[in-house]
Amino acid sequence: MTIKVLIVACLLAIVLSLGSGLFYLVHDRGESKKMVWALSIRVGISVLLFLLLLLAWSLGMIEPHDVR
Repeated sequence: MTIKVLIVACLLAIVLSLGSGLFYLVHDRGESKKMVWALSIRVGISVLLFLLLLLAWSLGMIEPHDVR
């Protein structure tokens, strides 16, 4: 159950970082690197989530389901 909470927290952090990048895109108009920083954080969190999913799957914490 804890791994599922961690996955949802990572997904929320990705969405918040994406929203932050959009905010800086609209309001900053390219004067600083805040948008690049926000999107870099999003990419980092996405990679972290992917590694977390692989680790949880290999340890048997989560199981893939059959698609029919």
